[in-house]
Amino acid sequence: MRADARRNRERLLEAAEKVFAERGTSAATEEVAKAAGVGVGTLFRHFTTKEALLEAVFRARMDAAADRMERLLAADDPGAAFREMFLGNVAESSRKSAYIEALAAAGIRVDVTSDATRPRIHATLEALLRRAQEAGAVRKDVDPDDVIALLVGAARAAEHAEGAGGGPAARTRAAEMVLDGLMR
Repeated sequence: MRADARRNRERLLEAAEKVFAERGTSAATEEVAKAAGVGVGTLFRHFTTKEALLEAVFRARMDAAADRMERLLAADDPGAAFREMFLGNVAESSRKSAYIEALAAAGIRVDVTSDATRPRIHATLEALLRRAQEAGAVRKDVDPDDVIALLVGAARAAEHAEGAGGGPAARTRAAEMVLDGLMR
């Protein structure tokens, strides 16, 4: 890919992320192209359909989440790193869910879309958990599948708390209460 084409693709992905975050995944591709400073034709040369654009943004988000989690492995405080991973994943859950719903509605299997990143995320979650347990920050009887189940539950609880009129503060509070059950 030529350097200018690569830059256009990166700008389109950044613009799509921003537009979809502000206006939802139903925002028009024309809005994304305009935000990226390119024509609609350029957008469709890189992403043949809106669904292809959504899938590319979702993959980029999954890769970024894996990168953030891997960086936490180097943290001096394993308990704080685990806490940051947990709360960060819960905070991202509603946007992730919006992409999953839009892709599923288009007939795109998200499990296939995220196949390359899922093992990275799982391995990193496992390492973060093990480090936090060895440091005495997380209960010893918790395994990675427990953490994943609690992440899903915390995300749903956080969405409910926020939607029930509590706003973002209630979302964070709900996630922290679930997390407190894991921590020592």
